[in-house]
Amino acid sequence: MPRFIIHAGFHKTGTTSLQHTLRANRAALRPDVRIVLRGGMIPLCEAARAYSISRGEVDLGMVKYEAAELAQKLESDSAEQFIISSEDLSGHMPWRHGLRDYSAAPKVMKAIAVAFEMVHPDAEQIYFFSTRAAEPWLRSCYAQHLRARRMTMEEDEYLTRFKRSADLATIVERVREELPKHKVLATALEEMSTTPLGPLNAVLDILDVPSVRRATFVTPPPGALNETPTQAIKDTLLRLNRSKLDDETVRQARRDLMAANR
Repeated sequence: MPRFIIHAGFHKTGTTSLQHTLRANRAALRPDVRIVLRGGMIPLCEAARAYSISRGEVDLGMVKYEAAELAQKLESDSAEQFIISSEDLSGHMPWRHGLRDYSAAPKVMKAIAVAFEMVHPDAEQIYFFSTRAAEPWLRSCYAQHLRARRMTMEEDEYLTRFKRSADLATIVERVREELPKHKVLATALEEMSTTPLGPLNAVLDILDVPSVRRATFVTPPPGALNETPTQAIKDTLLRLNRSKLDDETVRQARRDLMAANR
């Protein structure tokens, strides 16, 4: 009986670390574990993000359709366990497109679950979320918005206006309510960061990988992970975003700034 572990986020909770470490250990996890990251399910991720904006039944139907397509694609794989990981499965990060929180995520998870049940009726589905303490999560999201979008809001204002979006535990609980037949797990980044393999350890716990085998796993190389920019860099990004420069010039200036400070 196959087991599907769906890691659906959230953004800025160690997801990049987990995915880079999964890539670095793909061969070590084979042949019994298959890894599916965003590149292997772009249509499903885009459908989830579209629904997070529209909340329309058509877009939710597309989530179910693309999840079924993915489930069917995995039917021919001989692996016994599958790790499906992308924070985009929970929708867009709050603030973008006017979103205030991840309230679309429970319905998206339900659509994915139903689709996988149709294709793999006897499979075990486990939904795993990485979380983070409210203030550091908000500050990390703010920094991400600064370097990826034309965010012009001061950090303190952002922390105040989007405080509710940091209530990740409530979203996880709503996912549990939508998926009473499936296991829904959550682990805080602060807890996962105490081990050399970081967030990967939480997934290895679900996979029941013994400690002897874990000792052979590698950590991702320096520079592979998202790092929070310094205050000086954030100030420069904010000035760029508030400038009268055109969007493409600002995007290139942000890229150059981040590359120069790696």
